[in-house]
Amino acid sequence: MDDLKLKAQRILAKMPLDTKHQEARELEAEAGKPEFWLDNQTATAKMKRLAALQEEIKKLDQLEEWLFDLEAGNVYQTPEVIKNLIAELESKLYLSSPYDPASAIISIHSGQGGVEAMDWAEMLYRMYSKFIAGKGWKLEEIDYEPGTEAGIKTVTFQVDGDYAYGLLKYEAGVHRLVRQSPFNADHLRQTSFALVEVLPVVESKTESSPLKEEDLEWDFFRSGGHGGQNVNKVSSAVRLTHRPTGLVITSQKERDQSRNREIALKILQAKLLALEEDKKRAEEVRLKGQHLTPGWGNQIRSYVLHPYHLVKDLRTDHEETNSDSVLEGHLDSFIQSELHFFANGRD
Repeated sequence: MDDLKLKAQRILAKMPLDTKHQEARELEAEAGKPEFWLDNQTATAKMKRLAALQEEIKKLDQLEEWLFDLEAGNVYQTPEVIKNLIAELESKLYLSSPYDPASAIISIHSGQGGVEAMDWAEMLYRMYSKFIAGKGWKLEEIDYEPGTEAGIKTVTFQVDGDYAYGLLKYEAGVHRLVRQSPFNADHLRQTSFALVEVLPVVESKTESSPLKEEDLEWDFFRSGGHGGQNVNKVSSAVRLTHRPTGLVITSQKERDQSRNREIALKILQAKLLALEEDKKRAEEVRLKGQHLTPGWGNQIRSYVLHPYHLVKDLRTDHEETNSDSVLEGHLDSFIQSELHFFANGRD
């Protein structure tokens, strides 16, 4: 109980309620002005921030009330409830990046391993879908390319929720699966790989460099995705190429071409932002004389289902033996260990 008390006091000192209330009041006053909704994109982002602030205030009030009751000798909340509340609020202390409160765009790509890898990519998609649902967040599928025999080749989706990017950003990297193959008669042991990308949604046009029209190359084609018989009748799918970087974005989920254009631009802005962040990190690593492991070599987590069960994060060394639970979306222990690990300067 003493440990919980010290943690609660530390959180309230670092997340002062007065400051939170002041920011919320300022946003509420701003939202009451007639010109607030003239820029719908900025207004939406600010309303999301206000909702997140109000939720934080509610939880901080609960923690402050618990401390008051504890001092008075009247404890109504169980230690487990307070422990979970403290763990949730502690994670916010590590989310100080300007993009941490943002929504996230996640892509999962099957890697080495053929149909096994495509099945593994679909398993990861299911895992993250369950995690997102458990948080009460919203998932919107943006692009989906099914596998040739089973699973998926690639899927891209947007996650809307409080600090979605901040909590999921360290899930980016290569995820490795070891299991008995369900796709051959001998059930041989098989290793498969999938790459997870996590990008922040750039809500405001001022948060990134403006895109120049001459740098954009658009191609339009008929969608090959979900949607039934009508999906291939019009050229609604788009392929956007950013000439200076060579980045190529495909969006074909929506039947409306203009909506697919919006989605492609949103993903491009997020990828350009990620490139800038990567350059900064690479320069920091160069100055520190550290080695930077790029791309597919960057394995972050191993999921072993045979001959034993173990899910292990290869950066933090956090592990769980209940692999079924992890694959059902119970990722909080891994995310908490990631936040602690990288907050201590290990990234």
